Amino acid sequence: MALELWLSLVLVCILGALSPGPSLALVVRNTMLGGQAAGLATAISHGFGVALYAAIAVTGIGLVIVQSPMLFAIVQYAGAAFLLYLAINALRSKGTNIEFEHQQNGAEHKVHGWRDGFLIAFLNPKLALFFLALFSQFVDANATLKQQLIMIFTVGGIDTLWYCIVAYGLSRGPVLNRLKKNSAIVDKVTGVVLIALAVRVVI
Repeated sequence: MALELWLSLVLVCILGALSPGPSLALVVRNTMLGGQAAGLATAISHGFGVALYAAIAVTGIGLVIVQSPMLFAIVQYAGAAFLLYLAINALRSKGTNIEFEHQQNGAEHKVHGWRDGFLIAFLNPKLALFFLALFSQFVDANATLKQQLIMIFTVGGIDTLWYCIVAYGLSRGPVLNRLKKNSAIVDKVTGVVLIALAVRVVI
């Protein structure tokens, strides 16, 4: 994979991770209820679930390329259309409406971080559609196993790193307030990047 393509993938993954949603709310909740260890467990298992979906997507696209270049072209254009749809929604967004739950210290709660993080990622079918659309813009007929692994580890690694930072940073400063305050900006930048990726198919 060319460096500029990989950097594009990195940018999309970073913006996707920064955008507040149910996964972030879960990491925050488990960190507040179960402490830093529970938050980190949620973050790591969530990253694993995301990487698993990425592996399924990139492998499936590879099979499509081998079996039918024409079918891959259809998948690629459909993926571009889906990215445009996501871009429009992001550009129209006014920021997150996710409310983060804060609990009083001292209350006892049983938190299953390893289970919760993985399930919220793996049971989200939108992830499968997103990765199928995203990777169809990057995978080509000459993609090697090494290139596919780079894509998978890039996606899973960035997701894991970001949520670990959130879990660690909750007790270090106003991380969540800053994130919510700037979420509209993140959405706008995400929309522009997704449009640029989608346009690559037709030029």
